Amino acid sequence: MKKEELIENVAAEAGLSKKDSHAAVNAVFGTMAKALENGDDHIQLIGFGTFRVSERGARKGRNPQTGEAITIKAHKAITFKAGRKLREAINK
Repeated sequence: MKKEELIENVAAEAGLSKKDSHAAVNAVFGTMAKALENGDDHIQLIGFGTFRVSERGARKGRNPQTGEAITIKAHKAITFKAGRKLREAINK
């Protein structure tokens, strides 16, 4: 599903206009991104899942085109773990 399809489905489900639905979806995603940017280490949506920021340490890697050894810098990554209700819905 693409973002536009999500917006259309939210509009239909909530009885909103596409414009209002678009604003709501952008507000939710923007708020989540700001929270993670500003140092919150996770966002937990009960029944859906948890978005968590994790630290990835520096490591050695290889350039796949040249085979040359490179160092991959330490960085933060976002992980998602599905909640129980979502896992159960998917595995029906």
